[in-house]
Amino acid sequence: MPPPSPATEETTNMPERKEDNTPIIYNDDDLDESKPKVFVGGRKSKLAVIQSQIVSENLRTAHTNKRFPVLAISTLGDQVSNKPLYSFGGKALWTKELETLLLEGNNGYKVDMIVHSLKDMPTTLPEGCVLGAITKREDPRDALIMPIDSPYRTLADLPAGSVVGTSSIRRSAQLKRRYPSLQFEDIRGSVNTRLAKLDDPNSKYACTILAVAGLVRLGLGHRITSRLEAPDMYHAVGQGALGIEIRQNDERTLKMLSAINDTASSLCCRAERSLMKTLEGGCSVPIGVQSTYDEKAASLTLNGIVVSVDGTQCVEDSFQAKAHTDQEAEAVGRQLAHTLIQKGAKDILDQIHL
Repeated sequence: MPPPSPATEETTNMPERKEDNTPIIYNDDDLDESKPKVFVGGRKSKLAVIQSQIVSENLRTAHTNKRFPVLAISTLGDQVSNKPLYSFGGKALWTKELETLLLEGNNGYKVDMIVHSLKDMPTTLPEGCVLGAITKREDPRDALIMPIDSPYRTLADLPAGSVVGTSSIRRSAQLKRRYPSLQFEDIRGSVNTRLAKLDDPNSKYACTILAVAGLVRLGLGHRITSRLEAPDMYHAVGQGALGIEIRQNDERTLKMLSAINDTASSLCCRAERSLMKTLEGGCSVPIGVQSTYDEKAASLTLNGIVVSVDGTQCVEDSFQAKAHTDQEAEAVGRQLAHTLIQKGAKDILDQIHL
């Protein structure tokens, strides 16, 4: 198997393209022509390729009579690394071009499914697309990462005025509540780019915050200084899980994916996504969640928080109910969203949108 291609790490003028966007194909080493090919689509970044390959390998194990090559392309979100996403778009930057490959094809290429980091997948999908499966979730928490040889181990250790590198409003808003003496500045690029910026001897950053799951999948778990827990930090909706987008009414692919869909992860993540959708939130608003599912009791518990950008206003609550189906899980998310709205979440979000 060829090594994953590196992610494009810097561009200067959005949305100008800086690289050839010819698809790259991975996991196409099975030459048995009697097995039909089912194409798995994904982004070209190193982490995205690893995630697509995870899904491809799991499907190949579950369906030995088929081949699952990965077709990877660069999306606009990959091309723009020098600006925070909320300043020029949002989650669709990661998905739109892949969805064209799913629904229509492009230059002779077409895919049967798309693998997303679920936290980057919009809660409202284009017409003709549905969320077909959610894989078993990795640790959904956020990781605190200090520079190599840093004497500090926690955020509380950092001197006043220290700069935390993050482009996530969700992360900075929550941490401003707990650590008002710290400063927060954008940091963009691939995971390795961010770590290089952090470790630079002349770096302005005292630490950065990244998803535990991405670091683990990249083999960088050793860089985690500590894992952030609620109530200091509620994680992003869908964080740690992979979502697989398919064409609506594609029963063949849906049945195929049922072999790798994880029930507990799916119910938790669908509840989280329903909460965000009901609140009309996206990746540019500070909504944090934490969810658990007790399989024996079929009990789903969802915690949610909405914080103002400056961290001074906050509403949070939780809701618990029985959930056996996707629809019941989504009802849990809607119920918690309505509770948060009654407590003032909509006012906070409206101020952010303005």
